[in-house]
Amino acid sequence: MEYGFTTAAYVVAAVLFILSLGGLSGQESAKRAVWYGIVGMGLAVLATLYGPGSGNWLISIVMIAVGGAIGWVVAQRVQMTEMPQLVAAMHSLVGLAAVFIGFNGHIEMVRVAGLHDDPAALAALTGFAATVAHKTAAEIAVLKIEVFLGVFIGAVTFTGSVIAYGKLAGKVDGKAAKLPGGHMLNAGAALISAILLVLYFQGAGSWSLLLMTLLAFFIGYHLIMGIGGADMPVVVSMLNSYSGWAAAAIGFSLSNDLLIVVGALVGSSGAILSYIMCKAMNRSFISVILGGFGGTTGPAMEIEGEQIAIDADGVAAALNEADSIIIVPGYGMAVAQAQQAVSELTRKLRAKGKNVRFAIHPVAGRLPGHMNVLLAEAKVPYDIVLEMDEINEDFPNTDVVIVIGSNDIVNPAAQEDPNSPIAGMPVLEVWRAKQVFVSKRGQGTGYSGIENPLFYKENTRMFYGDAKKSLDGLMPMID
Repeated sequence: MEYGFTTAAYVVAAVLFILSLGGLSGQESAKRAVWYGIVGMGLAVLATLYGPGSGNWLISIVMIAVGGAIGWVVAQRVQMTEMPQLVAAMHSLVGLAAVFIGFNGHIEMVRVAGLHDDPAALAALTGFAATVAHKTAAEIAVLKIEVFLGVFIGAVTFTGSVIAYGKLAGKVDGKAAKLPGGHMLNAGAALISAILLVLYFQGAGSWSLLLMTLLAFFIGYHLIMGIGGADMPVVVSMLNSYSGWAAAAIGFSLSNDLLIVVGALVGSSGAILSYIMCKAMNRSFISVILGGFGGTTGPAMEIEGEQIAIDADGVAAALNEADSIIIVPGYGMAVAQAQQAVSELTRKLRAKGKNVRFAIHPVAGRLPGHMNVLLAEAKVPYDIVLEMDEINEDFPNTDVVIVIGSNDIVNPAAQEDPNSPIAGMPVLEVWRAKQVFVSKRGQGTGYSGIENPLFYKENTRMFYGDAKKSLDGLMPMID
């Protein structure tokens, strides 16, 4: 009965997870998709607790209650602007869980091997230990590989995610930083880990697994430290993929079919998303992993002109006269929590019969889909939120573009300066519009530290100040 219920529940949960992933591809279906995921996870947890080999009910219930309470508190306190670092933190927990489960699997294999000459003790084993006791020598060998790989991927994911969290939260310098030796250190650590896998497979013992874990911790740390802040959206997606593969590897170790399916779904979807974002930046996935933005081939192009400021009166006058308006949101909008003000401004402009649309770059913000989520939260209509490929050709026919807290994704140096660190990256060509207003807190170069010639162009005016306060002051002037 237990096997039948667990198997059926796992199948239903897997279908719900697939429906959840599919629904998250559209804003209209995202809310329903989240509920699919919640129900699927609840069913999976229930089936696992009720299924074969389950035990320690009291500990399990207490841990679920404690974890649920912590999750509830975190969800209530974390702002949308902090969502990227929260996602990175969650990935680190998945990686650490994979490491603990892998070591537990190793300990159980050692314990069962010690009972080889005691049939009565072997017969009394329960749970995972009983599963190990019934495995053949070939199956134990496969299990060793699964445990080793699960721990390796989990350890890389853990320290990599911790560093990603630090960079996103501003607790670690966002610039790329490597130890002397750079990529050779990572390659050396990976090579030694491969040798340790062979030794572990041949029965080297706990020391080989422990040494590999330390090396994997270093690889995760050094790998992400060497990636610049501008690549963080790709890094978060990449770590999401790593956490999925770690879960899948542990699923094989535990013979848990659902964990394998879910891990594969997360791992493959994260990998696909990373590829899509790299393509959007016209860069290879390997180039991101091997250092991120920051490498130049020569001196940067000199920027001519000066940044000219404008006040709210000037922006309001231009908006009142304009017929077509495009708004480009960036991380600065998230920091200022200006999405509600942007939504209200959009409502007022559309009520006057103006054509208002939003242009979203694939890597805007610090998390894939960051801007889409913020605009949906502020109830901006889905049909006026357009991706870069859909709207880029419309800028020459646009009267006014308002850039709110964006830098790299609207930087013309990507097209005009072959020595720019972002040369070749597809960007929103806002400078082709008749007028461009840039809402920015100051004259800084932004998160990636790359100067933007857009701010010095003749048709650009700088609307300095906190984005929310600036837009709130602008609102009464829209007549």
